[in-house]
Amino acid sequence: MQPYSPGKPIDEVKRELGLTDVVKLASNENPLGPSPKAVEAVKRAAEEMHLYPDAGAYQLKERLSQHLDLPPEQIMVGNGSDELIHMLGSIFLSGPEDNIVVGDPSFVRYDAAAQLSDSQLIKVPVTSNLKLDLSAMAKAATEHTKLVWIANPNNPTGTLVSKLEVDELLTKLPAQTVVVLDEAYFEFASDQAKYPNSLDYVRAGKPVIGLRTFSKAYGLAGIRIGYGFASIEIVDAINRAREPFNANLLAQAAAIAALDDQEFLNRTVQLNAEGRAQLNEAFRAVGSKPVESFANFVLADLGIPAKPVFEALLREGVIVRSGHVLGLPNYLRVSIGTKIENERFGIALSRVMAAQGKS
Repeated sequence: MQPYSPGKPIDEVKRELGLTDVVKLASNENPLGPSPKAVEAVKRAAEEMHLYPDAGAYQLKERLSQHLDLPPEQIMVGNGSDELIHMLGSIFLSGPEDNIVVGDPSFVRYDAAAQLSDSQLIKVPVTSNLKLDLSAMAKAATEHTKLVWIANPNNPTGTLVSKLEVDELLTKLPAQTVVVLDEAYFEFASDQAKYPNSLDYVRAGKPVIGLRTFSKAYGLAGIRIGYGFASIEIVDAINRAREPFNANLLAQAAAIAALDDQEFLNRTVQLNAEGRAQLNEAFRAVGSKPVESFANFVLADLGIPAKPVFEALLREGVIVRSGHVLGLPNYLRVSIGTKIENERFGIALSRVMAAQGKS
């Protein structure tokens, strides 16, 4: 296993390169920050942070139950959806015979779910247009496949699989296999007519687990809170295996308040749509090919190795993600920022690519 490689922190870049003005477009964070209602809720909850949090996250689950129209018994809460990914590996996988099927590239913590459980990892390459190949993933599954992981939209590609593709996948998998639909970027893609909402499958009793997060559209990445939904039996197993106080008091308060701030969520989604168009234009202006994204980032084929471009952008004070750490050496992934941040990236990219002889 390799340690998770996060985007470089702003302070680290300032310190290493002697810069005073740095913008970070590397970790798919909300450029608007957190919901003001969530901030106020955290301030109030801070007065009680000497107390243990509600171990069952009762109030948050009740609020999520209303939000999702699903019984609280089918809802699980975690220290970010990352923890739920880890716990699903723990409860489904029991040794070398078991395996999981994942796309390649996709979110690296799926790999860890198998590796930490001493189980097999079956990686299926994405298609030529960087979409998860659900047909090939179905063929790769065996009688020992416990979980098939689908990030939708996928990270790091931003691509989407359709409801028809997921429906077909479910008909082809072995009876004991469960599909995990990781919808970390749900709010940015759910308006698509072809989007396969995991809730519909869970309500229908299909072998599907849905995962979502407050880190992206809700702007709560720093406080670590995610959630999921599944059958009562799966959620019960998670509750038996998880740590007793896995969702902290401040995070629970922030999440409840964030769910009540629809105006902030609408602003986030609108800003994201506008910023995605900006980044696509910036990439095309230097001859790069952006992948159609349905998330809060854009991945683009530079046509040349991305690492030198990434390093040159750092010297310009712009932090992005190089595809060489994502399994896509000629690609650059850029999180959508504010209008000014996106413009700054475009100007810096133009300068860097000109120096590389690519504009």
